[in-house]
Amino acid sequence: MEIKVSDNVKDTPCEVLVINKFENEKTSQELANTYAVEKDHFEGKFGQTYLMHTLGKIPADKILVVGFGKKEEFDSNKMRQAVAKAIKKLQQIQAQDVCFDFDVNCDYGKSAAIGALIADYAFDKYKNEKAKRVAKVTFAKFSEADVKEGIIFGESMKFTRDLANEPAAYATPSKLAEIASSIDGITTKIYDKEEIERMGMGAYLAVGQGSIQPPKFIHMKYTGRNPKKKIAIIGKGICFDSGGLDIKPASSMLTMRDDMSGAACVLGVMKALSALEPDMEVHGIIAACENMPSGSSYKPGDILKAKNGKTIEVDNTDAEGRLTLADALCFACELGVDEVIDIATLTGACMVALGTQASGIMGNDEDMISTLIRTAKDSGENFWQLPMFPEYKDSLKSDIADMKNTGSRYGGASTAGVFLQEFVSGVKWCHIDIAGTAFLEKPQKEFIAGATGAGVRTFLNYIKNA
Repeated sequence: MEIKVSDNVKDTPCEVLVINKFENEKTSQELANTYAVEKDHFEGKFGQTYLMHTLGKIPADKILVVGFGKKEEFDSNKMRQAVAKAIKKLQQIQAQDVCFDFDVNCDYGKSAAIGALIADYAFDKYKNEKAKRVAKVTFAKFSEADVKEGIIFGESMKFTRDLANEPAAYATPSKLAEIASSIDGITTKIYDKEEIERMGMGAYLAVGQGSIQPPKFIHMKYTGRNPKKKIAIIGKGICFDSGGLDIKPASSMLTMRDDMSGAACVLGVMKALSALEPDMEVHGIIAACENMPSGSSYKPGDILKAKNGKTIEVDNTDAEGRLTLADALCFACELGVDEVIDIATLTGACMVALGTQASGIMGNDEDMISTLIRTAKDSGENFWQLPMFPEYKDSLKSDIADMKNTGSRYGGASTAGVFLQEFVSGVKWCHIDIAGTAFLEKPQKEFIAGATGAGVRTFLNYIKNA
């Protein structure tokens, strides 16, 4: 999709002119007012659409009126959703060249561009019949700078969604390492198995030892001109999760290619930084591996030693993500950063608690948690804080090691957060569980089924505004 900005699109020939209508107000086009509003009583409730032919009365062939709802309730998130709604309607009629001329008081160019790119997305790489897409979009009245930033955000989400949608045969640990190494504007170091062993990452290595795919520990670094803060973002990089010897049911493995959605998010964010140029130092960290059953797999009852020397009794090999994150957290805390954020498709318990509508967030600094929640809301994502009471640690007690890798089936998301905190030292830290939001089984709001790029918008805004 090509997206550009024009001062005036009303006199520009195009297939469809997209305009808006607030409830109890008229549109900016008299033709639409005559037919849509006065004749057909189009109310303009949020998400409603009305398509009409212009019969040559204006340069555009058709007008698409999009309902914006109540004017006082409209905001940047509704702009993103409204543009996405319009794009999906335009795809249905196979429009290729369209102009948007919205009558609004704020510059919503960033949200509009993000909405257009989210809606135009389809993972059809392996299909002979490709999805219908809109080729060219022109926005009026929005600033080029805002639209450009929206394109950066939208393309970053597309990159992340593509990677999380790829089958595990493609998105191997080695492929993630290759992709990380190819990103412009950052420096990347890839650690192989022998180097990971020398660093003492026994928990991470155990998870990957059952797979023929070698583990790859990925460390990316972006440095702004005058860094005001140093942040490390860690993405869970389980490229396929069979559950290991505690194997998952077949139906639960169908979408386990998405278990590296956190890693895909981090790669998408790092890819966007050289274009956004924030005055930050950002480290992107991924402990990539597969969790597979074989004669060399780690076993229930094994004792693992993490990078910080703490020992872990393996209670369940399907609680593997927290083991890889444990060593990644230790690594991040040694970088001298101010903050560490990890993002992971970590627990089914978080899905049970929050569904597909919100990601869980926990951490050791309330101000940081609050800022991330607020940033997520402004970005169009929902984060909900879950508790980390000390009592959750009781169920992690082991008779033969410092802790077990799983606890009670109750409060599982919080217990996982308490486990991860054992590997955080000397920095502000937040953990974001995207198990329910990273991958959708059916369409939701502006998203189709599949990967959503969860976390990308929030992370980019958080880094940009820190």
